[in-house]
Amino acid sequence: MTIAAEALAVAERLERSASLNAVLAWSRPALEAEALRVSRIGSDGPLAGMPVAIKDNIVTTDLPTTCASRILEGYRSPYDATVIERLRLAGGLVACKTNLDEFAMGSSTEHSAFGRVRHPLDPDRVPGGSSGGSAALVAAGVVPAALGSETGGSVRQPAAFCGVVGVKPSYGRVSRFGLVAFGSSLDCVSVFGRTVSDAARVLAAIAGHDPRDATSRPAPPVQVPVPRADLRGLTFGLPTEYFPPDLDPGVRAGVDRAVALVQALGGTVRPVSLPHTRYAVPTYYVLAPAEAAANLARYDGVRYGVRRGAGLDLRSVYRATRGQGFGREVQRRILVGTYVLSAGYYDAYYAKAQAARVRITADFEAAFLTGVDALLTPTTPTPAFRAGAKMADPVQMYLADIFVSAVSLAGLPALSLPAGRSEGLPIGLQIIAPSFEEDRMLSIAATLEPHLSATAEVR
Repeated sequence: MTIAAEALAVAERLERSASLNAVLAWSRPALEAEALRVSRIGSDGPLAGMPVAIKDNIVTTDLPTTCASRILEGYRSPYDATVIERLRLAGGLVACKTNLDEFAMGSSTEHSAFGRVRHPLDPDRVPGGSSGGSAALVAAGVVPAALGSETGGSVRQPAAFCGVVGVKPSYGRVSRFGLVAFGSSLDCVSVFGRTVSDAARVLAAIAGHDPRDATSRPAPPVQVPVPRADLRGLTFGLPTEYFPPDLDPGVRAGVDRAVALVQALGGTVRPVSLPHTRYAVPTYYVLAPAEAAANLARYDGVRYGVRRGAGLDLRSVYRATRGQGFGREVQRRILVGTYVLSAGYYDAYYAKAQAARVRITADFEAAFLTGVDALLTPTTPTPAFRAGAKMADPVQMYLADIFVSAVSLAGLPALSLPAGRSEGLPIGLQIIAPSFEEDRMLSIAATLEPHLSATAEVR
């Protein structure tokens, strides 16, 4: 298929998938321009005309960047993010901008100012979040890969819910320049793919040091994995804290099947302990809102974005713009973040959360020092839940990230691999590797992938 024909096919698939509400911006002229650009530079790049959907908190010059928020409605960036530049340099096509939880704050993509995203297998369920739009498009076959962002699990969790591959790189592996900031010490541009190879190809194209991002770190390039003949010589840890008694039976069955496969392929499996795991969710929901409160202070109706309360005094403009522009979940997190950073509460909350983060990170380091090459866990405690089921209780919504947030706090690479279905709904196996060991993680996933049927019922 020619690049122009691929662009046309993507446009038709985008039109057919409109009921998912997974897309916030796209156009045929933009797709045609992308196809023409790739054709001019040649189609022999590592992505060679691959269409890639982009989460709408990654800035682009040719399509709006709204972060699914009314406060940025219609905003168009004057520059492209580093990952967009590298994606295009590798021959990738920017297909569209995808729906998300507003400013990436959510676990279900129900907190978008432009309506919730629907799960491609069951429209009454959520696709996960905050990168639910990107996950849904890959799962629906609209694009083979998509970019999302991770702050506390926002790619791995929807990847598990939708039955696709989701890869979070090590913190610092991929440039954050042009990623709209939520939690600056946590944010990572991450990748969805239909297959491990698709995700790895995109990650390899966008990774690398960027002098425009002070948190970017030099590291050897990411390699597209070649499946191993077996897993002999590798030791896998099963953290006991990730297998609680109330773990969904279908999720447990899927992960148990994957563990049995690892052993059949010659891998050694043994239990390990990450004792501070139980503090991961509360730690994350102190630190991330604190950073969000600081990062979102720039949206004041003065510098850019929409303005409300024109003609009023400055304080009234701030109040009107932020009160009407931000949704309820974003306001909640700003309030929490401001509170934990305030005088009299900083030591009681923020400082203790930072100390807990150090201990959570040390748990992973200790496990890997015992000779464990990778950790295997469920990605989520349940399959995709019904829309509206957790909206009334934010804490229950936050607990959907219970198995993914600790990895984000530690800055480690992790991957969610489809591990079958429970009652028709996808479940995911999480593979966690030491810092900057993406190649090992991807190789393990590529070895397991052909043996784990993504559509097989596990119970």
